[in-house]
Amino acid sequence: MSIHKEQIKSALSHVLHPHYEKDLVTLDLIQDLIIQDKYVAFTLELPKKDDKLAEHLKKECSAAIKKFVDKDAILDITVGINISKQRELDGDDSVPQQPKEPPKQEQVLSGVKNIIAVASGKGGVGKSTVAANLAVSLAQTGAKVGLLDTDIYGPSVPTMFNVTERPSITTQKKLVPIEKHGVHLVSMGFLVDTDQAMIWRGPMVTSAVKQFMQEVEWGELDYLILDLPPGTGDIQLTIVQTVPLTGAIIVSTPQVVALDDVRKGVAMFGKVNVPVLGIVENMAYFVPDDAPEKKYYIFGKHGARNLAKKLEVPFLGEVPLRQQIRETSDSGTPIVAADPASPAAIGLKEIANRIQQTIAIQSRDRSATSKIEIKIRP
Repeated sequence: MSIHKEQIKSALSHVLHPHYEKDLVTLDLIQDLIIQDKYVAFTLELPKKDDKLAEHLKKECSAAIKKFVDKDAILDITVGINISKQRELDGDDSVPQQPKEPPKQEQVLSGVKNIIAVASGKGGVGKSTVAANLAVSLAQTGAKVGLLDTDIYGPSVPTMFNVTERPSITTQKKLVPIEKHGVHLVSMGFLVDTDQAMIWRGPMVTSAVKQFMQEVEWGELDYLILDLPPGTGDIQLTIVQTVPLTGAIIVSTPQVVALDDVRKGVAMFGKVNVPVLGIVENMAYFVPDDAPEKKYYIFGKHGARNLAKKLEVPFLGEVPLRQQIRETSDSGTPIVAADPASPAAIGLKEIANRIQQTIAIQSRDRSATSKIEIKIRP
């Protein structure tokens, strides 16, 4: 059974602050309460840094929730410092208190002009390879570009950009993206060891994705590319609920088993009112190095092209099946940077150019989508 906010607030009203002898809810020290099924996250806001007190209150909060609400609750308690709380807590009864105005919420990714999701219906179709090369291609035009790897379980960006260092943190405790080939990069792979498995439940994963969008120093960007995990699950829904997407690009291979899932991806974005900017056909054909005039359609011919026409969405282009693309991705330099004159790189750059043109037309005719509210009925 799902946990509700009122249950959590009721439980935390049993936790007393030792200095003020009032409960945490009455003192208004519980902020940013988020609940998804059994996952509970909130910020314990203290007026000054006090590690001993913070640890004590965190333990008391955890014990109260597990006792009064659900012993299996998954808790994520963050301690924040808000020095303005000190005056509120100490108070001066002789001075009339002015009513507090509600805090203004900072818009998520307010400095980003265009947010583009790169998606696929199934894994193994080269979505991350396409996303990485599109990001670098856009950066090569002089645009300010970011690439957010939202695949928490299987991040690919560290390998494709050969990044092994950990990102730095600002004084405001925001993550600073790592820059490579002109692209600002963020990935869970930067924060965990290569061999460490992310054994997380869905709510923890969606919380991490939200933090990557809200607690990263992205700055001013022309494009932020979101490399989504395959499918139509929690992360995809979290993203459309959190930020207004300019549009989505769907990557597929030509074979029927991949195209079946493309239909689902297009349908999902349609239901949440996100424009599909187009479909990219990856591994479209194979060209031998010793016979460049020949094309072998190993996975079928024009499958994604024909489906795009049937679904009435733009077809952005083909990417051939080339050993060089695999080698440059594995070595950490996307092919558009490693060999920009190669046929594969030229094709990827043309796709990036079509995306820019599509967005320019879209921005002239209509605005980006708004973040949406999704209510799931039992």
